[in-house]
Amino acid sequence: MTYQNILFEAADGIARLTLNRPDKLNSFNVAMHEEVAQALAEVARGAADRSLRVLVLTGAGRGFCAGQDLADRSVAPGGEAPDLGLSIERYYGPLVLALRRLPIPVLCAVNGVAAGAGANIPLACDIVIAARSANFVEAFCKLGLIPDTGGTYFLPRLLGHARATALAMLGDKVSAEQAAAWGLIWRCVDDDQLAAETDALARRLAQSPTLGLARTKQALQASGLNTLEDQLNMERDLMRELGRSADYREGVAAFVEKRAPRFTGS
Repeated sequence: MTYQNILFEAADGIARLTLNRPDKLNSFNVAMHEEVAQALAEVARGAADRSLRVLVLTGAGRGFCAGQDLADRSVAPGGEAPDLGLSIERYYGPLVLALRRLPIPVLCAVNGVAAGAGANIPLACDIVIAARSANFVEAFCKLGLIPDTGGTYFLPRLLGHARATALAMLGDKVSAEQAAAWGLIWRCVDDDQLAAETDALARRLAQSPTLGLARTKQALQASGLNTLEDQLNMERDLMRELGRSADYREGVAAFVEKRAPRFTGS
């Protein structure tokens, strides 16, 4: 389909979704939410038939995403103040869950400012790489709000209570370099290397054993709520499944034959 607020393409096992409202720093309005949801549904279908094996999420222009477009009144019934809870229920919550539930790796390339919801959307992805000039800002406190879009969930798990609380209550900028040092993201690279590094990583993931990566994602997400015994049982069940997979057989054969494996994601 034709999109107005995002760019979307899929080829060679790689889906690329670019937030594309650069004049608004890619801030979300309802139209962009709806287009992103449609694109993610397409990615999910591609993941199910194994035609897509990795998703790359990024932003157009000089910023990744500035969060909510405060000028958008689409969730303001009767022109009143916007119903922020409704916005979470209809748009931001489903967006986070869709990214987490995709059975393929989600690679996020943060190319500039990531503020508000735009700072937390990358945290719902599996691997985050950021340009050195990028920064992350939990700007909610400056509007009398809480960090939404999973912010109150991801921040303490990634940073610990002390840093998460300070970022949420002070709203200070965190540079990409600091974010990488703290473990908020995976890697910080020079600006002129972001596109090449992202592309190389996407190709690498697209050639990997996707079913194993999907189960890795599933197990890591479950570990925060499981007991050790529960997690060990889950690992047992997933390893039993993966041990019967075509990718496992191909990985073993390639190792024995001293050649590069040709994984199919099954």
